Amino acid sequence: MDLRETADKDLPLRDDIRFLGRILGDTVRSQEGEPVFAIVEHIRRTSIRFHRDEDEAARHELEGTLNGLSDGQSIQIIRAFSYFSQLANIAEDQHHIRRTRAHALAASAPREGTMAHALTRARDAAISRSKLENFFTNAIICPVLTAHPTEVRRKSTIDREMEVAHLLAERDRVRLTPEETAANEEALRCAVLTLWQTSMLRGSRVKVTDEVANGLSYYDYTFLRELPRFYAALEDQLASTDPAWDGFELPSFLRVGSWIGGDRDGNPFVTAEVLRQSLGMQSERALKFYLDEVHLLGGELSLDARLITVSNQLKDLAERSPDRSPHRRNEPYRLAVSGIYARLAATARAFGQAEASRHAIGEAPPYAGAAEFVAELGILYRSLTTNGSAMLARSRLRSLRRAANTFGFYLAGIDLRQNSEVHERTVGELFEMACTASNYAVLPEAARISLLREEFKTARLLSSPFLRYSAETASELTILREAADAHRRYGKAAVPNYVISKTNGVSDILEVGLLLKEAGLLRPRDHELDVNIVPLFETIADLRNCGSIMDELLAIPEYFCLLEGRDRAQEVMLGYSDSNKDGGFLTSGWELYKAEIALIDTFRRHGITLRLFHGRGGSVGRGGGPSYQAILAQPSGAVQGQIRITEQGEVIAAKYSQSDVGRRNLEILAAASLEATLLQPDQAAPLEKYFTAMEELSTYAYRAYRNLVYETAGFDRYFWESTVIGEIANLNIGSRPASRKNSTRLEDLRAIPWVFGWSQCRLMLPGWYGFGTAVKAWLAARPQDGMKILREMYREWPFFQTLLSNMDMVLAKTNIAIASRYAELVED
Repeated sequence: MDLRETADKDLPLRDDIRFLGRILGDTVRSQEGEPVFAIVEHIRRTSIRFHRDEDEAARHELEGTLNGLSDGQSIQIIRAFSYFSQLANIAEDQHHIRRTRAHALAASAPREGTMAHALTRARDAAISRSKLENFFTNAIICPVLTAHPTEVRRKSTIDREMEVAHLLAERDRVRLTPEETAANEEALRCAVLTLWQTSMLRGSRVKVTDEVANGLSYYDYTFLRELPRFYAALEDQLASTDPAWDGFELPSFLRVGSWIGGDRDGNPFVTAEVLRQSLGMQSERALKFYLDEVHLLGGELSLDARLITVSNQLKDLAERSPDRSPHRRNEPYRLAVSGIYARLAATARAFGQAEASRHAIGEAPPYAGAAEFVAELGILYRSLTTNGSAMLARSRLRSLRRAANTFGFYLAGIDLRQNSEVHERTVGELFEMACTASNYAVLPEAARISLLREEFKTARLLSSPFLRYSAETASELTILREAADAHRRYGKAAVPNYVISKTNGVSDILEVGLLLKEAGLLRPRDHELDVNIVPLFETIADLRNCGSIMDELLAIPEYFCLLEGRDRAQEVMLGYSDSNKDGGFLTSGWELYKAEIALIDTFRRHGITLRLFHGRGGSVGRGGGPSYQAILAQPSGAVQGQIRITEQGEVIAAKYSQSDVGRRNLEILAAASLEATLLQPDQAAPLEKYFTAMEELSTYAYRAYRNLVYETAGFDRYFWESTVIGEIANLNIGSRPASRKNSTRLEDLRAIPWVFGWSQCRLMLPGWYGFGTAVKAWLAARPQDGMKILREMYREWPFFQTLLSNMDMVLAKTNIAIASRYAELVED
């Protein structure tokens, strides 16, 4: 259906939902029988009457029906409605793609969140070409995939849902014959039947390597192909608006990072061996992709030397090829590609990977690094473009060059992460075993800093292979040595960052520097640091102190000199989930905003570039929400072309399991970063009265939240009994335990199951609680102008707009009727 001819733009969406619902209904009827299907339909119709018409009689009828179900029937009903929701989500995703395509077909003005829109705004604002080029040269934009356990669906389920999405797209985009339409519907019915006959839940605990394998799927789905397409489209857009950009190759400023296989905070299963396996799995996925693409490239470049001219470099590359086939002696590009394939295959063998599915045509030396591979692809590219074959260079070869430049031989940099308490114990043991200090744990902060600074002045190591350390200390040292080995195998970008959870002082940061030094990743005499040290501030108290902590750190010469060799840049991570659980939705958002302002001021005074790493979850209760608005709502100076953002759990599948949607989400990050950097770098600070209002609102909200969650007797029991937190903790959805300690205290529960529990019972408390109380109290104190100021803040201040927009989205999902049913589970 052509949306340009459809008055009701959502009609195709409703048609798709009805179509998929009919297929699911037929599946339930055929698999479980007419009685089960009849119950599903009765529940559906009664629910509609209750929710749409607020019909209390329907509610009582619904409760009676649900209470009368057997356990077996309950499972069948739950599965039916769960799959219907997932199929409806697929239809919505496809409709979003449909609307985007209709927008492009109509040649409408560029939409917000696209690079075309960002470049148009930049052109209208008279941003010079040099400023744009400087942005692209210095930008670092990185979504970071994490294994946070919020994705309940199995990969088997996700794969079938992707098949459904593909078949829906086929029906929408291709003019099918009646026979093809029937085949398409049969394939859809097969996919839905497979879903129905597949277990929704995993039967065994997920291992870290399983999480790595799941994460790698998204490189096949989206990243390996869509990132090169993003760069190609952007280069073409730039060239179409200004011929000076023609031939300009953008730096690979948008990359993907990962925590999967390196995040040890509270996860004892992430070891040095797991890090090695994770890096190996990533590298194998990258090299397999390159080998497949090089093979296909060889099939395409059948150009005959008797009909074309080639560069001298290309001739040399062809002559070095081990390919001696007489069939290709006049095909220099194929000879060169055969040599490249042979070197790639040798590289894979050198990494200990499985033999390439297609054997190399001869022996060749492995590449010393990905840069050599990129360079040889560049020889092909330049020879084609300068000898009348530029069109051939702009397809597969162009994408392959970009992929190799972006993903290297490591695919994605894996960050290491550990809790500061572990570092403290490890460093304390090293000092004690080296007879340097026996009481590190009880030293005041100033004494710790002094002791650590002395270690930064010497190349002497504290650790010794002749001493026996505790299992914890040995593990920490081993994983850092594994990181050093990874640098030698794959390059320093393979393990680029070390994140410190629960940072609350300068010593927490210096301790990691000392541990890196023990592994040869920090060389104090040469002022060299191979891994970025990234403090993570995640509680309300730590957010309030982060500016002063970083001020003190940057004033330490032994640390500051290390940043000189890292482009005078320092990354700081801000934690959204834990700060929300600690202080509530409103206070968390406000303290994060103020923390950014404090950090911006501190870093400017020290002449250091600030790169913020936002630890945002998927839900609003964990800092989630639309990325475009969130980036533009940052304080002036917070982005500066460099930003990293976590992509966690179910968000990864939602954003990156479909290539069209995945590329759109990558583009949103880039477009928002460009706009925030170039179009609002010096925007006026919000009015003082806005700050005053937010400070007062935050105080009211904080008191209300803390009073309910941490000071109300019995609230913890209410949470454990009225939510399915116990069941969630036992689901096989991640390798990491649900709590940091073996405890039922809310303080020890991780933010993810905390939010998960409230979401499941549909109360959504972490995404809104405290705001209403705060506004009510604030308006009572300012009856004359309070509402006027709030409306003005919403109209004029992007931060406040985004805050309320996210809360509005949560409230739309909140259902007190459902939550009240869960509340009945509480014994008292």
